[in-house]
This record gives sequence, structure tokens and C-alpha cells, in this order.
Amino acid sequence: MSLNSTAPLAPALTGERADLLETLAKHRGFLRFTTNGLTDEQAGLRTTAGELCLGGLIKHVTTVERNWASFIVDGPSAMGDFDDMTEEDFARRADEFRMLPGETLAGVLREYAEVARRTDELVASLPDLDAAHPLPSAPWFEPGAHWSARRVLLHVIAETSQHAGHADIIRESLDGAKTMG
Repeated sequence: MSLNSTAPLAPALTGERADLLETLAKHRGFLRFTTNGLTDEQAGLRTTAGELCLGGLIKHVTTVERNWASFIVDGPSAMGDFDDMTEEDFARRADEFRMLPGETLAGVLREYAEVARRTDELVASLPDLDAAHPLPSAPWFEPGAHWSARRVLLHVIAETSQHAGHADIIRESLDGAKTMG
């Protein structure tokens, strides 16, 4: 911020919110790190028996974080109805895991950064981390379960961490680079 700016400084977060955001930022960083120095083509390569590529993993985590942040604000309607998914819906979901023609790694990373910024702002401004919504109907959710904003954030952290590990394996298979070790 420049010395001439009249915008107020946002208060620093402390406590639980700071811990949640710091942990999420750490795992976002691990995920982004796996793409350092890669070309768009390399970000789209599958290097294991699975369907995953580095750019696709980042796209997926971006979508997951965006959708869960929307759930915190709008409840289950933000997630859609998983029981009524069509073949087109499943195809769109599959495209989330790969780099499509015209997509760039820079663009994927830019979108991830924007979603992360919005999530961080949401966490900082939430009146209550205990506010909860019922989960949408889906085969992978316990019927009748409710998740608080806190539980959603813990899920986003776990999802980001898990996929950062997947990304590390993919990157090591690509060129031997590792996040740690």
C-alpha cells in the first residue's frame, strides 16, 4: 500500500480464522509449486496410470474451493443436484481434470488465485464459523448431514492437501522434481 493511499488497512486475522487460512495457504502453495517452470503442454501431460494432470488438478481444486465457498454463503442450492446429473454434466466434470485446448497454465493459476482470494475474504468476513447448511443430496454425503462453515473449510484444506500430494507424484513422474525431499 502506498503512503498516499486513503484505503484503511484490513485488520490482521488472529486465532482460528488465521490458522485455517494459513493452513490452506500452505497447501495451496504446495499445489502451485508443482507447476513451477512447466510449459502448458507439460501441465496437461498424464504421467501416471490415472487420468490426472497438473493443470487439471489445479482446475479441479479451483472448482471445489469455489463451490464450497458458495455453499457457505448459499447452502446446498450452490452445489447443484448430484442425483440428477446428466451425461453432459459428467463430461463437464471430467474436463475439470484435464487441460483443454486453448487453456494455459498461467490462466488456470490465475483463476485459482482469484478463487483463493475470494475464499480468504469470505473467511475473514464470516459472522460465524458455526453457521451450517444441510449437505446436498449426493451418494457420497450422509443423508441429513449439516456442515458448518468451519467443517467446509477443513474439507477444502483436506482436499487441497490431498491433491497437492497427487500433484507431487505427477510432477516427480514428469521430470523428477519434488515439492519436498
